[in-house]
Amino acid sequence: MPKMKTRRATKKRFKITKKGKIMRRKGGKGHLLTNKTKKRKRSLRKSDLVSKSDHEKIAKLLPYA
Repeated sequence: MPKMKTRRATKKRFKITKKGKIMRRKGGKGHLLTNKTKKRKRSLRKSDLVSKSDHEKIAKLLPYA
């Protein structure tokens, strides 16, 4: 059976923790930042965990992670 291919776009956007959870970047920090508060922009810097419903879908796209 041939090797499974990893989705490269998914690999670039998500990171797997040692316990197998999937980390993601928060959206909303690309532009229009002048009308967002400092507190909101600070919280957008931190990564977040992927929800349980999306975890299975993303895990399938990263077979060797």
